[in-house]
Amino acid sequence: MKKLVLAVGRGLLFLIAAGFAVVFLLPTVLTITNSFMAETEIAANYGVVFTSLSNAATYVSDKVNLKFIPDMVSFQQYATALLKSPDYLLKFWNSVILVVPIVVFQVLIAAFAAYSFTVYRGRFKEVLFFFYIILMLMPYQVTLVPNYLVSEWLGVLDTRWSIVLPGIFAPFSVFLLTKFMRRIPVSLIEAARLDGAGEWHVFTKTCLPMCRSALYSIVILVFIDYWNMVEQPLVMISDATKHPLSVFLSQINSGEVGLAFAVATVYMVPTLFLFLHGEDYLVEGITYSGSVKG
Repeated sequence: MKKLVLAVGRGLLFLIAAGFAVVFLLPTVLTITNSFMAETEIAANYGVVFTSLSNAATYVSDKVNLKFIPDMVSFQQYATALLKSPDYLLKFWNSVILVVPIVVFQVLIAAFAAYSFTVYRGRFKEVLFFFYIILMLMPYQVTLVPNYLVSEWLGVLDTRWSIVLPGIFAPFSVFLLTKFMRRIPVSLIEAARLDGAGEWHVFTKTCLPMCRSALYSIVILVFIDYWNMVEQPLVMISDATKHPLSVFLSQINSGEVGLAFAVATVYMVPTLFLFLHGEDYLVEGITYSGSVKG
């Protein structure tokens, strides 16, 4: 009887989890499949929605036909986005130019800072780490005005540096990697030193290899966060030609819905590949980091 109850409970939990998964995946699947529809078919299925939005209506009275399989597969939107309209590719590479340096240097700085917080413990270091946590808990909108003023003072406003510099020194990576690195037994670090290893060797050959899952987690989370940024470019950069694709997607008008689906699909590809490649590391890194007392 007890086994039957457990089996029924597991079955119900599985159905609930599957239901949530379907709900969360539905917009992504709808975007990908609709990107292969012709503009006429999209207008026939969803035209009433975008007409209502353009007329500032708050309620759609007509029935909307959610369609996942196109009547005829069309690659016209992809041809327009990738070949005929260079604006989309320009915005895509703007995103790459902004995000890649942030991810690389934020991880690099976080590695050095986390090693310092782990190996050289002290009252001052703990207070400093506490301030890192406070900064991490603040939403970006709170620090947006100070970042704007500092960027203006440094003379980097309206340049990519006004986004890259605050991103490089963001506290989230330092916090997550420090909590993970403090799992490393002190005896292991001391043994490496007794064997004659210097600080650089301990850092690169002992600590970093044991933090591989945390590093993967940080890379994935930071990439996704800044790949989808909107507020920072809008506030810091007035030149629209330097805006990333995440900003440009919201500016596509209602007559280019199919094109918006195609561009959004292309925009999702790097994030999906990165997530699928490091999914196991992401789960392991977050789980172990959250279970450590530091």
